[in-house]
Amino acid sequence: MASKRILLSVTNDLVTDHRVHKTADCLTALGYEVCLIGRRLRNSPELDRRYATKRMRLCFNKHAWFYAEYNLRLFFYLLFARYDGLWANDTDSLPANFLASRLRRKPLVFDAHELFPEVPELTRRPFVKKCWTKIEDWIFPRLKHACTVCGSIADYYRQRYGLQMEVLRNIPEPRDYSRVTPAFNASRPVMIYQGAVNIGRGIEECMEFLLHNDMVELLVVGEGDLYGQLCQQAAESLASERIHFVGRIPIEQLPAYTRSADIGLVLMHNRGLNYYYSLPNRLFDFIWSGTPILAIDFPEIRQIVTRYQIGVLIPDLSEESIQKGVEQLLAHPIPPENFDQARRDLNWADESQAIRRLAGAAYGLPG
Repeated sequence: MASKRILLSVTNDLVTDHRVHKTADCLTALGYEVCLIGRRLRNSPELDRRYATKRMRLCFNKHAWFYAEYNLRLFFYLLFARYDGLWANDTDSLPANFLASRLRRKPLVFDAHELFPEVPELTRRPFVKKCWTKIEDWIFPRLKHACTVCGSIADYYRQRYGLQMEVLRNIPEPRDYSRVTPAFNASRPVMIYQGAVNIGRGIEECMEFLLHNDMVELLVVGEGDLYGQLCQQAAESLASERIHFVGRIPIEQLPAYTRSADIGLVLMHNRGLNYYYSLPNRLFDFIWSGTPILAIDFPEIRQIVTRYQIGVLIPDLSEESIQKGVEQLLAHPIPPENFDQARRDLNWADESQAIRRLAGAAYGLPG
């Protein structure tokens, strides 16, 4: 009997998205035939995954036209493709998946990577935010199988829609970082930011901090809406020799940069509930690499950092707060056993059971 075929979809180009890769990889290991669908950008590198991938070339890559074209193209593909179930990643891929699942009578699992209408890019655009909220108001009460990244977002959607969501945190697959060769060397301790270079992530504040403090260097790994602007600012900064932007890299190469750092940055402004409730991938990457964490004092982050005593929490992103946090981490190293305990408790083998439960409930056993 042929394996059950599951189509996962997401609006990015698949290159750096750890979560969808781990989900697709887990479903493949469970025995499903998996195809991951995204889009191809002009600079998208080739992929080498053990599951199938499909990336669509779109005419539009920004704003409303992009979301409209992506969902329209995806809908018509899903209308005629062969599959036994769908897995939609985030609200921006949900309309096409939901309509196709209803018309084809195929089960759908929804994975909310964030509290989508509360992302900073929408909080100051009330009309656009209202449109996405209306989409969630229409679809979410009709969903049967769903998961999200943390308990706070699960509670929000349960209270708003009565939707019961599994919690699937962004814990990385186990890796022995002691065997990873650092990709970056510096004469001073290194602070690393890794992830999307977008508004409200604390990168600008750390660059400003370096202007008046020469104790550390800053390494930024990733791209996003502010990448070009911040690269230009870094080049013109008086601290330019201590600010390093390396751009976007494949997920397979990221551990070599994480391993290079002495402090891992998990800093954000309170720009809506999505940031306030966030539990970023990089927090768990730093745990597995044994990198001391400088983090903003938000509830989900606080719970992890304080439980395992693996970093310093700061109340805001002022220069004074950042300096105090950096000085404390450099003066008082985190005991390795703290990270050992966190790694024992926060492991992908346990966390991925949520995928097994969701897939089993939605699609039945593979094969």
